[in-house]
Amino acid sequence: MFRELRRKRQALSRADCEAVLSRGTSGVLALAGDDGYPYAVPLSYLYEDGKLLFHCAKAGHKLDAVARCDKASFCVIDQDRVVPEEYTTYFRSVIAFGEVREVTDEAAKRRAIERLALKYAPDDSEANRAAAIDREWGALCVLELRIEHLSGKESTALAKERAKA
Repeated sequence: MFRELRRKRQALSRADCEAVLSRGTSGVLALAGDDGYPYAVPLSYLYEDGKLLFHCAKAGHKLDAVARCDKASFCVIDQDRVVPEEYTTYFRSVIAFGEVREVTDEAAKRRAIERLALKYAPDDSEANRAAAIDREWGALCVLELRIEHLSGKESTALAKERAKA
């Protein structure tokens, strides 16, 4: 169903892919957009328990695309260091594939947005986070991508470094 990575020596393990998702702060969600055009949108996210969580408005291109086709991919670039003298980049990235759904249970939605807020504002007080969430709650939607397939790859140079360690 999902393609195998062609350059297997550069493949990241499942644990390494999950580590990239855990430490990342943004990625690109790719959906089937309007009129057959792909729609790829950069988003903040939370990764936990084999799922990716995103917040968005209750209306717009993302939700229209998800309603039309719930299949999606999400890409996170962990490293992208240009090495001009070698005409290359030292990169590491992960792509997650799965189905997206709106979190409709109010308690689950609240837990998800609280964890997202904690990830991006860990030093803020609980009271300030709660106030910010309450202020935006009426217009807030939470999406969940359940990961069905996870693939990661790094440059040959980084793969060699990892093999030496």
